[in-house]
Amino acid sequence: MSTTVSQLEALGRELGEEIADTPAYERFEAAKTAVENDDAAQEKIAEVERLRDEFVAARETGEATQDHVAKLQQAQNELHSMDVMEEYLNAQEALQSQLEAINRAISDPLAVDFGGEAGGCCHD
Repeated sequence: MSTTVSQLEALGRELGEEIADTPAYERFEAAKTAVENDDAAQEKIAEVERLRDEFVAARETGEATQDHVAKLQQAQNELHSMDVMEEYLNAQEALQSQLEAINRAISDPLAVDFGGEAGGCCHD
């Protein structure tokens, strides 16, 4: 018996719904919301983005210095050391690990890693 595309799409939606009910996904969503609602984290994110934009602009004009890099790295380190951001990054990593395991479970019977091969074709 052949499985139709609509059946596969329904299974895909069901899988997505099941993933959304996992503790890893729920932890990620809670951590994301916490970051979005944390004024200090949002200020630090804005600072990192501003410094990154300044660095990119300076690099494009050939005026980037080690000072630009140091300021950007310092701001990123400060952001990542915030408890709310650290939890977000840990939750994101745990969810990514879970999604990679799911990708392997889907890809193994097909002998193709669709997640890893996205956009590529016919590798020798």
